[in-house]
Amino acid sequence: MARPSLTGSRIRERRLVLGRRQADLARAVGISPSYLNLIEHNRRRIGGKLVRAIAQELKVDVTQLTEGAEAALVNTLREAAADHRAGSEDLPRLEEFVGRFPGIAQLLADTRRRALSLERTVEVLSDRMTHDPFLSASLHEILSTITAIRSTAGILVETDDLDPEWRDRFHRNIAEESRRLAESAEGLVSYLDAAASAEFAGQTPQEELDLWLSERGYHAPEMERALPPDPEDLVARADGLRSRAAREMAVGWLRRTRQDAEHMPLARMREAVAEHGVDPAALSARFGVDLPAVFRRLAALPEDALGGIVGLVACDGSGTLTFRKPVAGFALPRYSAACPLWPLYEALSRPMAPVRHVVEVAGRAPGLFVAYALCRPSQPAGFGGPQVLEALMLVVPLDLADTHPATAVPEALRTAPLAVGTSCRICPRHGCAARREPSIMAELG
Repeated sequence: MARPSLTGSRIRERRLVLGRRQADLARAVGISPSYLNLIEHNRRRIGGKLVRAIAQELKVDVTQLTEGAEAALVNTLREAAADHRAGSEDLPRLEEFVGRFPGIAQLLADTRRRALSLERTVEVLSDRMTHDPFLSASLHEILSTITAIRSTAGILVETDDLDPEWRDRFHRNIAEESRRLAESAEGLVSYLDAAASAEFAGQTPQEELDLWLSERGYHAPEMERALPPDPEDLVARADGLRSRAAREMAVGWLRRTRQDAEHMPLARMREAVAEHGVDPAALSARFGVDLPAVFRRLAALPEDALGGIVGLVACDGSGTLTFRKPVAGFALPRYSAACPLWPLYEALSRPMAPVRHVVEVAGRAPGLFVAYALCRPSQPAGFGGPQVLEALMLVVPLDLADTHPATAVPEALRTAPLAVGTSCRICPRHGCAARREPSIMAELG
């Protein structure tokens, strides 16, 4: 946070921005230039009427001089410096730098945020370009058409004595292939524009469901009522669920959410979280339900009930992700396979054995999370039928876990976290034993 001792630096910076001389400002507020010089070099504390008078002369709010508007800047730049060894050496002088040069500090902070945003965009686009079947088919059609045009054009250029009838036929082929190329390119651009817009509902039922849940904050207040509406009626009125499969999946989610709410009512969950924190084992024992139900319930609670947001991811026995609720800093791949080191997959290999790890997610600003995972087998076709596996992983930001003594993470665990990524193609970790393919992301410095 910003230090009051930097008030002098802020006064000096603001004075220089306005082009005022030190002697002129000192005279205007009734002090000597030498005393103002000591203040500006943080050798004298300042407050009360004097700081208000200086703020009035410098045409700024008092809080911009006493508290500074740079607390968030300091935190952002501290995170950026932590990613670079050379930058970390100057951390003790970071607040002084921000106090003296707030404009440049803001520029650096904005640049960092932009870089992180662009990296995330690259991750998403790479994931999509690699695994989206529509993009693959469209690009294949465009390349095939270009090859046909090039081949026909080559014949026309290289053959001098071509029969006029064949020449006309080749001209028609080029015209037809050019029309196809234009239509394919137009369709691809329209698809990408739709995908970039907020109204894009996805090309698969799973994408439609993900977007619908995201717009609702993964919370269904209707299912918390004593007499909830019929899930099918609720889904029928939903604009974002266009396909029958997506609507069926949404109905299933609402019914399971209602079942969890009946066993763990919202008011009692608020009390339990206040007492136990985000501790799945304690909540399971308190309500007499299994851990997967607790995972789902925590992920479906409103943010104010938890004091933050938790993520949830589920997979079936093949490892395919069947449910995604992301949390800031822990990206979930949409098209490609996830990181094989996730605790989710450790739980999948050990049915009914609970797994807990502190994980560090690779990135420019590595995030720390507590991951709880469990795999539960079921026999939906009866005792003689096949066993079906479902694994769930609850992702709790470390700062949220630390807000309650019952879930605070021991220092030994936080100093040796499990290193994971999103997926191999966009994971920057070098030398990972579980890597399936080279990464397109730059190696972390």
